[in-house]
Amino acid sequence: MKDKLQEELKQSMLAKNAEKTSVLRLLLSAINYYETNKGGAGYSATDEDVLSVIGAQAKQRKDSIEQYTTAGRTELADKEKAELAILENYMPEQMSEDEVSKLVDEAVAQTGATSMSDIGKVMGALMPKVKGRADGGVVSNLVKSKLS
Repeated sequence: MKDKLQEELKQSMLAKNAEKTSVLRLLLSAINYYETNKGGAGYSATDEDVLSVIGAQAKQRKDSIEQYTTAGRTELADKEKAELAILENYMPEQMSEDEVSKLVDEAVAQTGATSMSDIGKVMGALMPKVKGRADGGVVSNLVKSKLS
């Protein structure tokens, strides 16, 4: 997947698409940083690692959009929204809330959770199934509503 991103970077540079080029450079830089932290110069990120980095970058953009909007900086929020749209092209299709809700029900049944004190067990069983395909905040809210 990293090779695909590098090829896309070359194409966007040739097409003189400054915004996409910038986002892809930042993304590849974040992937390289991840590789360095994970295993040094010899480590090569797996597709799952790359998706994890893309998800983290997308979450950063979402947080920035929220902060800029709250501060009344719409021009900066719009820039972050455009970058987020580019990043979303490389993420797997997101699960619907109904799909996540079904998985929450299964995880609650599987772990035998009955109260809010069991939220850690449920999230531990659930997150590997939805990793990269559902927002963690949405998952957490659904689990909390099921256990309360």
